[in-house]
Amino acid sequence: MRGAIMAEHGPKQLAGVIAARGRATMESRLGRADRSPIGVWFWELDRVLLGLIVALIAIGLLAVAAASPATAQRLSTSSQTLDPLYFFYRQLMWVAVSVPCMLLVSMLPKDEARRFAILAFGLFLALLILVPVFGSEVNGARRWIGPGFANVQPSEFLKPFFAVTMAWILSWKSREHSIPVIPLTLGITGFIALLLMNQPDLGQTIIFCGIWFTLMLVGGMSVRLLAALVIGGIVLLVAAYAFYPVATQRIDTWLFGGETNDQIMLAYRTITSGGLVGVGPGLGTEKFHLPEAHTDYIFSVIGEEFGILPCIVIALTFLAVIIRVLVRLLDEEDRFVILAATGLVAQFGGQALVNMAVNLQLFPSKGMTLPFISYGGSSLIAIGVGMGLLLAFTKRNPYLDRSRYMMKGASG
Repeated sequence: MRGAIMAEHGPKQLAGVIAARGRATMESRLGRADRSPIGVWFWELDRVLLGLIVALIAIGLLAVAAASPATAQRLSTSSQTLDPLYFFYRQLMWVAVSVPCMLLVSMLPKDEARRFAILAFGLFLALLILVPVFGSEVNGARRWIGPGFANVQPSEFLKPFFAVTMAWILSWKSREHSIPVIPLTLGITGFIALLLMNQPDLGQTIIFCGIWFTLMLVGGMSVRLLAALVIGGIVLLVAAYAFYPVATQRIDTWLFGGETNDQIMLAYRTITSGGLVGVGPGLGTEKFHLPEAHTDYIFSVIGEEFGILPCIVIALTFLAVIIRVLVRLLDEEDRFVILAATGLVAQFGGQALVNMAVNLQLFPSKGMTLPFISYGGSSLIAIGVGMGLLLAFTKRNPYLDRSRYMMKGASG
C-alpha cells in the first residue's frame, strides 16, 4: 500500500497521507475530534506551562494563608479587628478573577492577542500619564488611579503589554531594515521610565528596562551596541544614585543601614529561622515583625513556616517556567512570537528574581511582589493577563507540527 502511494504521489504526498491517518487515529483514541473552540484550545495549549502556573497559584494561596495573620494583626485597630485570614479570603477572590482572565486571554488567536496587547498598551500608558494629576498617594508614592474598588496601578498592567508592543515594533526590522526600531523602542522605554521615577517607583523602572534590554539581546543587537548599552546602564545607575533621592536612600540603607535595611534584615532573619523544613504552618513568630508579610516579604514567611527546601522548590518552579518557554520557542519561526514570549517571560522571571533577592538580602528593597504568590489585586490580575498572553503565543497545532516533521523526514 505504501509503495503504491509512493509511486503515485511521491515522498511529500506520502508524508501527508501518513500524517492524516495518524491524526485520525489520535483523534479517535484521545478524543481530539472535538473541533469546538474549547477543544481546539485545549489541544493547542502548552499544558505543561499551564500546570506550572497552576502550581504557583496554589502555592500562593497557601503562602498568603500563612502570612495573613501577621498582616491582619498589624493593620487591626482598637475600633476594628481584622479576621486572621482576611487577606487569604480576599486573595481567593482575586484568584477567582485572575484565572478566568488568564484562560480567556490564552484562547485568543496569536494575531488577536497581539492586537489586544497593543491596544491595552495605549490605554494603560495613558493612565500612567494621568497618575501624577489624578492618582492617589499611598505611603508617599503616587502610583494608583481610579475610584474606590476600581483603584488600579497602571504600571502593573502595562508591563506585559509593553513587552508585546516592543516585540511588535522590533519585529518590523525583519520586513523593513530602514525603520529605526531600536531608537523608537528606546524612546518609549525612556519615557515610561521617567513617568515611573516621578511616582517614584524605581523597582518597576528596572523591570521595564530589563524587558527592553532582554528584547535587544534576543533581537540580535551588535556587540558594539551591547557594550554601549552596558556602559550606558552603569552610567545611569551612578547618576541615579547621585541625583535621584529614592535610589540614593535605597542603596545607602542597603549598604550602610537604616529603616529599609532593617526591613531587609528582618526578612532575612525570618526566612532563615525555619531551617530546612520550617517550624510548621501557622507556627511562625518572626513573620509578625515584618512590615509587608503578605506582599513584599511573603517569600520569607514561606521560609520560616515551611523551610528553605520549599523556597528552593519555588525558585526552581519559576526557573522551570522560563526553561519551558525557551524550549517551546526553539523551533518557532515567527520573529514576533519569539520576541513577545521572551519579553513576557523576562518580565515574569525578572520580577520573581528581584523579590527573592530582596528577601535574601542580596538586593535593596524594591517593593515588588512575587508573581502569583504575593497578595494583591492589580498585580495578580496583571500577571494572569500576562501569562494568558504567553499561553496564547506558545500555542501549537499538534497536527501541523507532526506534518512538518514527517515532511522534513521524507524530504531528508
